[in-house]
Amino acid sequence: MADRNAIVEKVREIADRVAVRAGMEIVDVQFLGGGGNRVLRIFIDKPAGVTHADCEFISQNVGTILDVQDVVPGGSYTLEVSSPGVERKLSKPQEFERFSGQRIKVVLRQAVEGQRHWAGLLKGFAEGIITLEPSPGKSVRFPLEQVEKANLKFEW
Repeated sequence: MADRNAIVEKVREIADRVAVRAGMEIVDVQFLGGGGNRVLRIFIDKPAGVTHADCEFISQNVGTILDVQDVVPGGSYTLEVSSPGVERKLSKPQEFERFSGQRIKVVLRQAVEGQRHWAGLLKGFAEGIITLEPSPGKSVRFPLEQVEKANLKFEW
C-alpha cells in the first residue's frame, strides 16, 4: 500500500484547490484504518460556518478527483467530510491569528514556567510567538514550534 503520509498530502493538495474556489479552508486530513475499514476524513471550515451543503460539495468534487486519479489505492474506503467542531484543532500560523481573542487549550513539547498544559485567552500571535493569558493580568509566551497540540476551548 502506498505511504499514508503521501496519500494524505496528495488529498490535502486536491482538497485545498477545491476548497479555495468555494471560499473554504481545509483544516485537517486524516487517513485511518486498514483493509476494508479505511476512512479518509477531511475537515473543512469557513468564516460563516460550515453547512451540510459545503460538506456535500467537498465530498462530491474531491471524491470524484480522488477516484479518477486513483489517489487512494488498495480498494474501498469511506470518505467523510465535516466541520472541525467547536473545539477545532489549531496548528497553522493563520489559525492563531484568526482566533485571537478566543479561549484555547495548548499542550507544549517542553514546559514553560513549569507546565506543559495551558488554557486561556489567546491574546495574539506575532512573529511566530503565541501570547496566552491563562488568567487576568498574567501572560505567557511561547513559539509556535513548541506547540504539540492546540484547540479552541468552548465555554459551555
